[in-house]
Amino acid sequence: MTRTMSQISPVTLPLETAHQLTIAALEKAEEIGVPYTITVVDGGGNVVHVTRMDGAALASVDTSVAKARTAVYFGAPTADLAGAVQPGAPLYTIQTSAVLPLAFVGGAVPVTDSAGVVIGAVGAGGGSPQQDHEVATAAVGAV
Repeated sequence: MTRTMSQISPVTLPLETAHQLTIAALEKAEEIGVPYTITVVDGGGNVVHVTRMDGAALASVDTSVAKARTAVYFGAPTADLAGAVQPGAPLYTIQTSAVLPLAFVGGAVPVTDSAGVVIGAVGAGGGSPQQDHEVATAAVGAV
């Protein structure tokens, strides 16, 4: 009897797309002149690809992952979510209930397919939140 493995979840963001996103992000980082860590996650928030430029802050690895995961979970750029976690806002305590780290600061943008479905995200860490947002936006805009 031959047993086949069930497909648990489809690949929603191919590695080749992750590479293209990363290359575009690195080009923008070079233009800005700041060393970055770029993380690409799939539609479940799982890491597909991480690149840390020489000289990028060590913390940028963790922050880029957390930002990318947040963009997927909420289907929005993290820059747009920052206000939602302020005192009195609807998501004020969300970070205390999440098992994996989330980051509600500029630096990640969702990747969507042709139907507008979120299939992943790009997270950038290394510069200011505005610069990080620019790097992630440039990556998504290039693919």
